[in-house]
Amino acid sequence: MAVVLALAVLGPLLWDAGAEAVDTDNIMAQPAGAHLAGTDSLGRDILLRVLVATRLSIGLALLAVVITVVAGLLLGSAPLLVGRRFGRLLSAAVNVAVAFPGLLLALFFAVVFGVGATGAVMAIGLAGAPAFARLTQTLVAGVAARDYVSAARVAGVGRARILFRHVLPNIAEPLVVNATIGAGTALLSFAGLSFLGLGVQSPSYDWGRLLYDGIGVIYVNAAAALAPGAAVLLAGLAFNLFGESVAKALGVSTGPRVVRVGGAEPPVVEDTRATPSDVVLDVRDLEVVVPGQHGPVRPVRGVSFAVRRGEAVGIVGESGSGKSLTALAVTRLVGDDGRVDATRLELLGHDLRAPDTAVRQRLLGTSLAMVFQDPMTSFNPGRRIGGQLAEVATHHQGMRRRAALARAVDRLAAVRIPDAATRARQYPHEFSGGMRQRAMIGMGLMGSPALIVADEPTTALDVTVQQQVLDLLASIRAADDVALMLISHDVAVVGEVCDRVLVMYAGRIVEDLPAADLAGSARHPYTRALIDAVPDMTTDLTEPLATIPGRPVDPADVPPGCAYAARCPLADDRCRALDPELTGDATHRVACWHAGEPLPARHETDELVESP
Repeated sequence: MAVVLALAVLGPLLWDAGAEAVDTDNIMAQPAGAHLAGTDSLGRDILLRVLVATRLSIGLALLAVVITVVAGLLLGSAPLLVGRRFGRLLSAAVNVAVAFPGLLLALFFAVVFGVGATGAVMAIGLAGAPAFARLTQTLVAGVAARDYVSAARVAGVGRARILFRHVLPNIAEPLVVNATIGAGTALLSFAGLSFLGLGVQSPSYDWGRLLYDGIGVIYVNAAAALAPGAAVLLAGLAFNLFGESVAKALGVSTGPRVVRVGGAEPPVVEDTRATPSDVVLDVRDLEVVVPGQHGPVRPVRGVSFAVRRGEAVGIVGESGSGKSLTALAVTRLVGDDGRVDATRLELLGHDLRAPDTAVRQRLLGTSLAMVFQDPMTSFNPGRRIGGQLAEVATHHQGMRRRAALARAVDRLAAVRIPDAATRARQYPHEFSGGMRQRAMIGMGLMGSPALIVADEPTTALDVTVQQQVLDLLASIRAADDVALMLISHDVAVVGEVCDRVLVMYAGRIVEDLPAADLAGSARHPYTRALIDAVPDMTTDLTEPLATIPGRPVDPADVPPGCAYAARCPLADDRCRALDPELTGDATHRVACWHAGEPLPARHETDELVESP
């Protein structure tokens, strides 16, 4: 590759005069010592002309690749920038264009833009754009679904910044490989157009033009065709093989380098939690609607609750009950294809249903912390931990890079990560699972959060690390009077950590009760079934473990009446016909027609389930 580029730069400077020298005494000369590839019909040295043509051939091919890459990136990343609706139209157009052979597209555009070098560059560049756009679409869609992109969104980072900061750096390697290989393809295509008379025109010449001239005299002097053909072959191989090396060079790191800051005082962060009420999060009649195969689906239906300052609220239920989707709706992370409706959805008195503004982005980025289920996918794998934490401070608080990195180191130390300054310079894969989860909590503490939403924060961690993470959340809550919304499958964990528990089933809250009453005073049959399904030290080892019969309700096919009726041992005709409302006093609410009634003995329940 270095030789090819050197020839492109130096060829015209060294041999242009010799390549243009006309020698009528040596017209159509055979290869010899003075002319290693012979001469053409004007006695000009063919080898020198091949060397001089390197600049024009390589330059035009690279220009075509630039057009391909720019157009492909614009078309391929458009769905992320403009949203799903317009993105689908662009994707459909790209898919249609990909269906046509590249050569056919190149010939079509060559006719549109006209004969000549300019038209050929546009033709080859645009002909390669659909395939590059299709690759970009696929890669962008894969990365955009990662949790670290969602973490950037909840921090208030705009779509364009997410694209350039979090998406493109993580797909750079395959794109660079494809672009470099595409340069070889563009070189061959350009030579083909010139060979057909649609590219470079006389008196200019490139390898394709020289190949055309050489084919006409191939039986007189084969070297006249072989020399430019060999140049195209070798340069194309150079581009293809060079792609791997370039990709590895660019795949190192795109994140900023963290500077060790010893003894630096943490910068003062503006407190945005001031509110006339102690209610941090107020949710009324929350619904989430997503498209389904047979029409709209409501996986969250009429959820209402409030979280007060310093309060820990747990949300429990089986998979598919709507827990995580409720959290995503609150944090405004539901995808473009979903719709969030509510009569009230406020964070610190600010309406989250209002149009997206810089003020709301700053509110979400500094006053709300989201701890995702899998920290390995929540962090950008191509950036250092410290740089990812610092982004919150630089983006929302206007800190300079050094101050933001110092704040990041301070927050890592605050979540009990040893040697925080060194760890800030490491990548996510260099952290253990528990340390990544702590770092994710530290990212939320870069601002001054009034609410921490933790979605299954202890999943895939061993019990010792689980306890450490839960203790950390409890200490943060106690120290700064931060509200906590903890989502978990583990009823025991929620009962230990939280003040209040919301039990969800089929997208609704079926019971809202104090955590202290969870074990002895739960009134809904589903809540009691969840508690019985968790073994403890008093569980009879001679009996099978307790289970909940049947399967959870499909959100796309919720039956009339109480959604739990098909699995409930207390259900009757009233339960199957009428859906109970969530009623009760200020401390304990339940949605059940048979709330608090004793459940039948376990063997009776088993017989009920097994009966036809």
